[in-house]
Amino acid sequence: MSEIKCKVASITPLTEVVQKVELTPESAVEFKAGQYAMVVMGEKDMRPFSIANAAFDNSRIELHIGAEPGNSYAGEVLERMRAEGEIVINVGNGNAFLQSNGLPMVLIAGGTGFSYTYSILQEHLKNGDKTPVTLYWGGKHAADLYLAEELNALADANDHFTFVPVVEFACDEWKGRTGWVHHAVMADHADFSNVQVYVAGRFEMAKVVRDDFTQRGLKVENLFGDAFAFI
Repeated sequence: MSEIKCKVASITPLTEVVQKVELTPESAVEFKAGQYAMVVMGEKDMRPFSIANAAFDNSRIELHIGAEPGNSYAGEVLERMRAEGEIVINVGNGNAFLQSNGLPMVLIAGGTGFSYTYSILQEHLKNGDKTPVTLYWGGKHAADLYLAEELNALADANDHFTFVPVVEFACDEWKGRTGWVHHAVMADHADFSNVQVYVAGRFEMAKVVRDDFTQRGLKVENLFGDAFAFI
């Protein structure tokens, strides 16, 4: 992968612990929706972050970086970006990118894993494919679903897109689904034999999704997620 120097256009908070990073590369970059960028911190220190923007929108790179207290892995990346105003990345990493196989799509995200599914969703809606797509996004609290309003607006504007927010610890005002995000998906799908599933979140969640969904007919070749290269 070729290395690309980027200017740090902005770093803005999405939540108390998640930052939206806008990078401006020296020229347009080529990647597929659902692939990730590697931030080059050293010769043998490259740190992966999903690209949140779609592949057609390739004059910039958008990252959603969660850096809660104690997370030096992500925190050090943000510190360098702020201090130096530029960063070196490479893109086009990962094989869990958008597939156009005609099957209804189920996107499952936990936390900042949303950025992976957001790239795929935007690309799918832009390319005119009317294949149904449903995004399930899970967070501990409603505030963790930082683009919920935008997603609701997209769902209103696109009949073939459905957004299902899921909150683990709901407050009294919450009117949506509660619990674990993959349980919400299973409640809606008794049979996964004719869908394709994209998943991003903790490795533990990805493993449970694979185990539970394949028992309900999901074909392994229709399951996509970067985690599956490691588990």
